[in-house]
Amino acid sequence: MGHRHAISDAAWGRVEGMLPGRPGAVGWVAADNRVFLDAVLYVAKTGVPWRDLPTRFGKWNTAYKRFDRWSRTGTWRQVYDALQDPDLE
Repeated sequence: MGHRHAISDAAWGRVEGMLPGRPGAVGWVAADNRVFLDAVLYVAKTGVPWRDLPTRFGKWNTAYKRFDRWSRTGTWRQVYDALQDPDLE
């Protein structure tokens, strides 16, 4: 059973292969994409400032910078589209 702010296994399976830093992609390999997504969900669900992100998610500034970079590169749009439920309008 996962933490209530964590991405579900099913949702993770839908987005894991499209994220920057995945094995086989050009550039570095990010070992913590799932932890990072959990950090973003935590901030979104609780409303805490990035500076108050619990240490289990790593350095708050690193998480914020990655969030900002993914926003500028359109990664969040891809994640959003992949997680959309076609039964919901």
